[in-house]
Amino acid sequence: MSPYDVSWPHDRPEPPREGLTDGFGRRIAYLRVSVTDRCDLRCVYCMPERMRFLPRAEVLSIDELDRLCGVFIGLGTRKLRLTGGEPLVRKGFMDLVERLSCHLKSGALDELTLTTNGTHLAEHAADLAQLGVKRVNVSLDTLDPGTFHRLTRTGDIGPVLEGLEAARAAGLKVKLNTVALARDNRAEIPDLMKFAHARGFDFVLIETMPMGEIDEDRTDQFLSLREVRADLAAAWTLTPLSDSTLGPARYSWVEETGGRIGFITPLSHTFCDTCNRVRLTCTGTLHTCLGRDDATDLRSILRSTDDEAPLREAIRAAIAMKPLAHDFQIGAGQAPAVARHMSTTGG
Repeated sequence: MSPYDVSWPHDRPEPPREGLTDGFGRRIAYLRVSVTDRCDLRCVYCMPERMRFLPRAEVLSIDELDRLCGVFIGLGTRKLRLTGGEPLVRKGFMDLVERLSCHLKSGALDELTLTTNGTHLAEHAADLAQLGVKRVNVSLDTLDPGTFHRLTRTGDIGPVLEGLEAARAAGLKVKLNTVALARDNRAEIPDLMKFAHARGFDFVLIETMPMGEIDEDRTDQFLSLREVRADLAAAWTLTPLSDSTLGPARYSWVEETGGRIGFITPLSHTFCDTCNRVRLTCTGTLHTCLGRDDATDLRSILRSTDDEAPLREAIRAAIAMKPLAHDFQIGAGQAPAVARHMSTTGG
């Protein structure tokens, strides 16, 4: 029997339901929480090989993450995604999932999900499903073991493939996320799509984002998804869908494979008009826009008082100032749009 039992008693009453709306009338009901900046991979487009991770004292404890998530849920958050770095390497991560699952049971939260690189998914998939997680996003940019090792600098694709099968066996819906890379996987995209659809997974392509300094020039790897979609449409029947998971992907149905393909295009076509999400880093910094350097320090408030009113006030104030759109640009010799790495911000 799993140690994670969603029927465990929880003595915290649910906070009164409120709502968060930004200055442009968008209802903000989706929170992505980075539980750690650490990762067991070193993907070339994400971070430098010798990445300097945060001192542990700067990272929120599991108790602090739980408390902050509870405040957001009280303010109207309906969907919560746990990310990293790699969330499954965070000590106590499953305890956090267990605590947050009470909000699913009460109905205060519609969905609790996570994004993972899949390396530790096999050992946790069944427990995640038992705790009420219905869907997971798994990052995978290639099916070739050699290319996988080169792109991740350290990785073995075997555990990731095992994790995908474990997730499917546990009844989790899987979305396979692939960063489109001009040199390294453009030719492999159709095979990745067929691999995903053959297993009942959604397949989502993402343009590389100019976040944080890395060891390479992102210009060489940038691949517009307009071009990719045109390539796919020449060989496959793509029918646009109105489906949404409250995220930035725009979906089409692939008639020949019987599966969905999504396109996330922060550079070739922005999706900001419908943005309903904000991000909380593992240091307690709230970012209302992925492509801006706006930041609200919630950690100092969290650690200075047990009163949640100042936290609610700071969150409301930050979301009221959420910008209309990001300003991602990519070009040779151009500095990243924001200095922070994606592993710090949360995927």
